[in-house]
Amino acid sequence: VEQRDDPGLRGKPVIVGGDPGRRGVVAACSYEARAFGIRSAMPSARARNLCPQAVFIRPRFDAYRQVSVQIRRIFEEFTPLVEPLSLDEAYLDVSDCQQLRGSATLIAKELKARILAETGLVASAGVSYNKFLAKVASDRDKPDGLFVITPDQGPEFVRSLPVRDFYGVGRATEARMKALHIDTGGDLLPLSRERLRMHFGKAGDYYYDIARGIDERPVKPQRERKSIGHETTFQEDLRDRTEMLVRLRGLAASVFATLQEKQLQASTVTIKLKYSDFRQITRSKTLPTPFISLDTILPLLPELLARTEADQKQVRLLGITLSTLTPLPQSTPQDQEGLF
Repeated sequence: VEQRDDPGLRGKPVIVGGDPGRRGVVAACSYEARAFGIRSAMPSARARNLCPQAVFIRPRFDAYRQVSVQIRRIFEEFTPLVEPLSLDEAYLDVSDCQQLRGSATLIAKELKARILAETGLVASAGVSYNKFLAKVASDRDKPDGLFVITPDQGPEFVRSLPVRDFYGVGRATEARMKALHIDTGGDLLPLSRERLRMHFGKAGDYYYDIARGIDERPVKPQRERKSIGHETTFQEDLRDRTEMLVRLRGLAASVFATLQEKQLQASTVTIKLKYSDFRQITRSKTLPTPFISLDTILPLLPELLARTEADQKQVRLLGITLSTLTPLPQSTPQDQEGLF
């Protein structure tokens, strides 16, 4: 979007994110910047070291949301089964789409053309018979890619796929897999469900099926929100526990206000700390009933902070997340009468 709106940025390494001199973080980066090893969530200071000529731009989320809404409307002209993953990514189930002879590949081509014509942006598409393979395919041949994995190709494709390319496998899980001599999908095939569960818990069932090209998850148009959170990175590391609590209380007030705006209630509060060495930890507490006010959350913060190394280590980031969400009960006329 930034390169589209400012032609002078085209062909240059562009980074959308925070100031590298003020502990900012990369929110997104152009393909020209990625060539230098820059990626999302990287500290902006490191990104600048990797590419001193990079152009840093503050995010314009309103502009990105507007484009996202435009693209979502294009999707919905082909199918109501659209499951957003983020502002710039979504699953579409086109099984019942009658346009373009019902061909998922032709629909993907048309979607890419429509997005380019109506927004001026290039999109990549992955086409396959389940969500896992469609996601993997969408990351091939970027930018402006269109990659298709047919049902006949699926199982063999997964066999040769490195586990680091499995959607949902992060660095820690990849390291655990490599310690078990699991480098590709094919290496998963000899392992039983029971053994995979033993090493990876519930995710073991997922890996067992994926290794065989099986993913039965449906596309869900209305994704249920699982948590609401907010975090902040400080220009200077925090050393004082009292100041950390003050910051955490401010974050809690902000998150609780968002919870109320969305007519939700929560039973779990989680604090997140990132130490000066970039190690990141979380600590959580769940109550048997939802929090009825901000005052029921604040007393839990000192207890959670005490379960960290905040006294021994400096802290560069603090965050709070509220989860175990349920809809806020609607008051009845009798309830309202009682209030008065």
